[in-house]
Amino acid sequence: MYARSFLGACLACWCKSDRWPWQSNTEIWINKLTRRSPMPRKKVLCIIGTRPEVIKMAPVVRTLRESPGLDVSVLSSGQHRELLVPLFKWFEINVDADLNVMTANQTLAELTARIMCRLEQNFSGSTPDLVLAQGDTTTVFCTALSCFYKNIPFAHVEAGLRTFDVQNPFPEEFNRVAVGRLAQLHFCPTVRARENVLAEHAQPQSVHLTGNTVIDALRFTTEKLKSQPSREFDHDILLTAHRRENFGQPLLEIFDAILDLCREFPAIKLLYPVHPNPNVRGVAMQKLGNHAQIKIVDPLDYPDLVAAMQRASIILTDSGGIQQEAPALAKPVLVLRTATERPEAVELGVAKIVGPIRNEIVLQTRRLLLDNAHYEQMARGGSPYGDGHAAESIRGIVREYLNL
Repeated sequence: MYARSFLGACLACWCKSDRWPWQSNTEIWINKLTRRSPMPRKKVLCIIGTRPEVIKMAPVVRTLRESPGLDVSVLSSGQHRELLVPLFKWFEINVDADLNVMTANQTLAELTARIMCRLEQNFSGSTPDLVLAQGDTTTVFCTALSCFYKNIPFAHVEAGLRTFDVQNPFPEEFNRVAVGRLAQLHFCPTVRARENVLAEHAQPQSVHLTGNTVIDALRFTTEKLKSQPSREFDHDILLTAHRRENFGQPLLEIFDAILDLCREFPAIKLLYPVHPNPNVRGVAMQKLGNHAQIKIVDPLDYPDLVAAMQRASIILTDSGGIQQEAPALAKPVLVLRTATERPEAVELGVAKIVGPIRNEIVLQTRRLLLDNAHYEQMARGGSPYGDGHAAESIRGIVREYLNL
């Protein structure tokens, strides 16, 4: 009875004072000092708008979500909504929110205004400790500007790409220059990109050489394709052409060059995954749609595109990402643009700028088809864009920036 009374008194005393009767004041303070409450997790928001952004941000999201102390969310603007869902599934990424900004035939001004307004609403509900976005699209520009307005730190993935011609590519060159002025962290894919950012008077401690996350995504995909089947195509040349600056006459020049090559080389086969933009798809179907040597397909899921690059002997593209991926796969690239913000592959001799110029496209493709020594030189492989561990570098910098 006395034992029960004593125990009850002890429990009552502990509940009121957080101490046992026999404990000294010193013991009490030691316990309080050593009893740690869990540290609040830092909120990181990754914003994604287009297909290339999913590909290049996926390794970053996956790596950050594996990092303790971080609460990582993904926000999609929906700028390329119909192209994003399969990619999120492939890279096993859950999206936490969607701004749903796309409407038919909207102008850049309308798209910009819509993204800005919906980001404003999103940031009003919860303020992240850091926002990350990749590249140079309207989504990325609006993200950086919205963070500036809200005084939220912004980190730019694939920073420092420049053509030094604000109209080429349009509007991407302006977007990335503007984003560079607003970012607190710059994750640069190459030495040249880092030099470009530093030349614009960014704080040196904010500029980091990480490599390009597209090589991380490519490594992930080629490894996953070993155990998962992809679509099979029979083609010699892979064509991708969709950039805004090639709308109109430049695109017609590209298609005429393709028809010239098919006439000159009746045995070659060409695969063309066509972008859904009516400025591209309508012209492509009109010019190339009924040709026996040309297979036009809807945009390929990323794993199928990688498999198509692996299958091709030559790649003709105006895509920035493919300029980086193809050399890593040892595929010669002819760049259908007048300038590139990714000159490293050109300088290495594994890519060549031919522009949307009919005669030059035919000339350089013909040379690759007929000159074995030249082909082998351009197909020797090697990537100047990193070793496939860029996302790990970014994670380390983010953790240090957030004092984790």
